[in-house]
Amino acid sequence: MRILWILPYLPWPTTSGGKTRQYHLLRALSERGHEITLLAQSKTLLDDEARSALNPLLKELVVLPRRPLKSPKTLSAALLAPYPLLASINGFAPKLNATFERLLAEPWDIIQIEHSYTFQPYEQSLRRRGQAFLLTEHNVESALGAATYDRLPAWLRPIARFDQWRYRRWEQRVLPQAAQVIAVTGDDAAQLAHIAGRPVAVVVNGVDCARFSANQPDAKSMRLLFVGNYEYAPNIDAVHWAVEEIMPLLWLRRPQARLCICGYALPQEWSRRWTDPRLEWHGFVEDLGAMQRNSALFIAPLKHGGGSKLKVLEALAGGLPLISTAQGVSGLDLEAGHHYLGGETAATLADAAAQLLGEPFRARDIGEAGRRYVQEKHDWKNAAEQLETIYRSCREQTVSAEETARS
Repeated sequence: MRILWILPYLPWPTTSGGKTRQYHLLRALSERGHEITLLAQSKTLLDDEARSALNPLLKELVVLPRRPLKSPKTLSAALLAPYPLLASINGFAPKLNATFERLLAEPWDIIQIEHSYTFQPYEQSLRRRGQAFLLTEHNVESALGAATYDRLPAWLRPIARFDQWRYRRWEQRVLPQAAQVIAVTGDDAAQLAHIAGRPVAVVVNGVDCARFSANQPDAKSMRLLFVGNYEYAPNIDAVHWAVEEIMPLLWLRRPQARLCICGYALPQEWSRRWTDPRLEWHGFVEDLGAMQRNSALFIAPLKHGGGSKLKVLEALAGGLPLISTAQGVSGLDLEAGHHYLGGETAATLADAAAQLLGEPFRARDIGEAGRRYVQEKHDWKNAAEQLETIYRSCREQTVSAEETARS
């Protein structure tokens, strides 16, 4: 099929769960013979590394710069427009709209838009042409924000709540326009279906299982691993909770335990704020597999968020025993006690970590059960097959409608 794929960021480098999902789905669809044009509005420049990673997957790559966050146009739109902040940041882009108009003149089997917050520049063109499109939501965006609001000054919280209300209105406006809405978990699909007024499909998050299949954790390291993108508030909240509450309780029982924190946009002030030598600050790491092999457990102390977590899937694929809250394993059919050990308080998470650090054979069994689950349910080939099924259904409906109109 000829696919026009629209993103509000470049999917390379894969520094976040969203970018990782986009890159691997594009790769899988390209390997299956689909012809893809990628239109991206990005705050980062297209460099040679990104171009060499993406060009082999695509027929055409079109990248336009996004306005700076603090530009007068963005700030005035955020204050005065009826749209939520994220939609204003990614919207009001005449050059992007003109490029999209040019592309719409070509015949497409599928137009896929990722994230409702990127939709504003395309809305009028799609309506005017009566063009069907698919919309993928990685989270229920209007339900996010608690991790951010809790850390805002009290005087700012009403503004944040107002923006959350604006996003609920935006979802009610955008989702019903899509021919098909796609979620990444069943729970998100149920919520989005209520907004869209029709069933919502699911395309799961995945992992490159082959990449991590040979990894074996190091039980003797006593190291807990956490990976995240720290432009995302729930990951920041998770680190604060782990460092300030969970690890002190764990150290009472396992004083040699260490916490290794990796990921994109790691704030430099954290290493100055928390100086215990048992805390390791690594930022973004190119070879996640090596970090997994030097760790004993993966901890996902997430209180907020949505969708399913690629960092958790990658940890499971690498055979790392998992300690997690319910939010950390949201969207996954994992059985507590078999695939992972769970807890909702600092004390229960610290207790679970202490247990597995002291019982390496049990930890190994839990890690291998998690690896088997991911290999069976969440390889990227599974996600690509789900997406192709949706494409075929949408294409058949379009062809049927065209034949009806001609007759």
